[in-house]
Amino acid sequence: MHLRDLTQFLSELSENNTRPWFIMNKPRYDILREEFLAVVTELIRELSKFDRLVAGVDPKKAMFRINRDIRFSNDKTPYKTRFSAGITPNNKRRPSEGGGSTYYFQIDGKGTLGIGAGEYLPPTARLKAIREHVVNDATGFAKMLKNKHLRATYGDLLDEDKLQRPPKGFDPGHPHIEHIKLKSFFVWTELPLKANDPDALVPRLARGFEDAFALVTWLRGVPHTHEDIE
Repeated sequence: MHLRDLTQFLSELSENNTRPWFIMNKPRYDILREEFLAVVTELIRELSKFDRLVAGVDPKKAMFRINRDIRFSNDKTPYKTRFSAGITPNNKRRPSEGGGSTYYFQIDGKGTLGIGAGEYLPPTARLKAIREHVVNDATGFAKMLKNKHLRATYGDLLDEDKLQRPPKGFDPGHPHIEHIKLKSFFVWTELPLKANDPDALVPRLARGFEDAFALVTWLRGVPHTHEDIE
């Protein structure tokens, strides 16, 4: 896709985040949206080469809307200043829907490419199930964390919003207690976007997601509770 045009549009949107501006520039947006759809479509094909569970994902359902939900937010700007997509089996992004781990990426107006995978802030019941799986499969969890591809690309799991103390019911002396404190089981990295080489975008994303496949696979082994699937 035309990455320079995309970052320019998003940069301008961040400075003019109003409905009148967006309506005036909607023809630009529509073209970029179609190009982004082509990227997501190609990416799903590439991911299905190592993860067959995403082979049938609908690329349109994987793409996030640019409109913000401002109902409960103090920030009333109507539009997101990024293009983003989340690829999950069966087009179900929420763990409560049975979708599990998500392959997520975004592009912003500063020319930054964000790549992540796993489960970000899962619901309470699902988070508890993941934590219990860390305890019950401590060896497998440790092996996953040491995966050389995962560590080389992402380092450790994202520790955003990490608890200060162990969650109730978990042994403070457990060898993985620092990971048990996490609220997300997600990896994340940000890279400068190579706007002068747009054809490299999909291969770059596919490599990044394949490097996270060890985490995705481990999370798929977490038993779903009754609360998860209600």
